[in-house]
Amino acid sequence: MSFHKKVLISLTLAFVVGLWANQFNQGIGESVPWVNALNQICEFVGKLFLNGLKMVVIPLVLTSVICGVSQISSDRDFGRLGMKTLMIYSLTGLLAVCTGLLCVNLIKPGIVDPATKEAILSSQESNHAPSMDQAMSAANDGWQNLAQIFHRMVPPNLFSAAVEGQLLGLICFGLLFGFFLGRIKPSYAKAQQDFWLGLQEIILKLTHFILGFAPVGIFGLVTPTLAKSGLDAFWLMGGFALTVLLALSIHALIALPLVMKLLGGIRFTEHYRAMTPALLTAFSTASSSATLPVTMDCVTRRVGVSSKISSFTLPLGATLNMDGTALFECVVVIFLAQFFGIEMGWVTQFSVVLLALLTSVGVAGIPSASLVAILVILQSVGFDDAAIATGVGMVYVVDRILDMCRTMINVLGDSCAAAVIGKTEGEKDYYPTAP
Repeated sequence: MSFHKKVLISLTLAFVVGLWANQFNQGIGESVPWVNALNQICEFVGKLFLNGLKMVVIPLVLTSVICGVSQISSDRDFGRLGMKTLMIYSLTGLLAVCTGLLCVNLIKPGIVDPATKEAILSSQESNHAPSMDQAMSAANDGWQNLAQIFHRMVPPNLFSAAVEGQLLGLICFGLLFGFFLGRIKPSYAKAQQDFWLGLQEIILKLTHFILGFAPVGIFGLVTPTLAKSGLDAFWLMGGFALTVLLALSIHALIALPLVMKLLGGIRFTEHYRAMTPALLTAFSTASSSATLPVTMDCVTRRVGVSSKISSFTLPLGATLNMDGTALFECVVVIFLAQFFGIEMGWVTQFSVVLLALLTSVGVAGIPSASLVAILVILQSVGFDDAAIATGVGMVYVVDRILDMCRTMINVLGDSCAAAVIGKTEGEKDYYPTAP
């Protein structure tokens, strides 16, 4: 059985078992011991698998970027690839945000009847939403992080950046290291390239070993989430959730396929089929950084993009290209404005678009990281403290499920960009038979 079929079966079983456990708890009216035991076992297995993926992210990013840049033969190639990458990432990000803006203005999910509004406000109080102090503290931290994006690009301590998972600083170091590796004596350069290529090969072997446990790990990650929360909160915030899902679907099934067809002559059906394992892993982990090893594996082995292109574009994409996150941020802000009756003209909405694009850059590839960026935008467009705290609590109710969905779009956007850039560089023989 192929890898992606195993993952799909695991995901289906997780949904069945998780929702069944949730309904069993609700039917009894109290916590059931065997359900608690199941959750603890699944959380242990899921966290073990997620830790394994995170363990290889830092060495994989560093070795991939250094090897990828060192394989670019001239300064002109380096500049050309960098410009193409930034242009395509900007294009797909702008399309994502505009799609979200269009959907939320057409559907208007924030305009609800008083009874539904009261139910939503009361539900967020019982779902462990952040307090006002926590929300405002996160907003202030978000402003500081936004202002320090360029500082994080040049970390004062590389090892500290690795420990803290600051991929942006590691990527910049890897770009500079790989660039100057090609400008030293050929004998030194050959020794260095052999070392980094050998280290990358070891990390890739280790990654494949960890991925062998993906079906079990994915079951352990998804089952407790559904067993604890179920889908009640999702249905309560149904209009908002469906708006986000519709916008994500339009971006994935219309916008990205058009970009691939027009810029690379690529049929999206083959590409999506090749990326299935990475998309399912992204959905399960809700972390684009943790999914990066699977994304790189799928893009190189199943899509057929050269390691030269994938090693350069994908680590950058995992940090800079967040299509799903930018779309989600835009929908949330306009939805909350509709819900609280805050007038928001097109000029203000345009500023939301720009802020969503900017704040999605450098957002940590971890679950729910976009909530901090949302707080920053809400402050910028004039929401008061009470509305911010309440709004964050409302979004928090359904954030986990939607986070899983938008992470898929983040990963899909990165892979589409890598495939298009490879085609524009003259690469052929895409989509071989999947191993």
